[in-house]
Amino acid sequence: MKFDTNAVRGRSSPDPTTGAIIPPIYQTATYVLEEVGKDKGFDYTRSSNPTRQDLEEHLAAIEGGQYCIAFSSGMASADSCMKLLSKGDHVVCCDDVYGGTARLFNNLMTNYGVEFTYVDSHDSANVERAIQPNTKMVWIETPTNPLLKVT
Repeated sequence: MKFDTNAVRGRSSPDPTTGAIIPPIYQTATYVLEEVGKDKGFDYTRSSNPTRQDLEEHLAAIEGGQYCIAFSSGMASADSCMKLLSKGDHVVCCDDVYGGTARLFNNLMTNYGVEFTYVDSHDSANVERAIQPNTKMVWIETPTNPLLKVT
């Protein structure tokens, strides 16, 4: 399939329960357990559900990847990425990030010993110059919020 078709159809198999071409949206919060601690693939929507699983599989297929993790918000994603870091790690960050991201970095992550250098990432030379021996991540948001800078 070409990209456009793959983007629309993804995993083109119909829903196994209903035969629906477009997968249904599951709006339930909880699922029946076979027994305590043994679920049928899902136990509580916050951790996973068929709708999110389908989205993750579809996005992984479009990108040619094996896996994908979908988050309920950009900040949930950002926080998860920050948890990959340890005390003493360094991040090069674009100088115009979403306010919530800036607060996460400056008011929380610095308390855990993570260091940040902010650069105008429009010029990749600025990013390269800011890299230090302890740099573990380059954080780019594009287009930025609120100034819509493109990196």
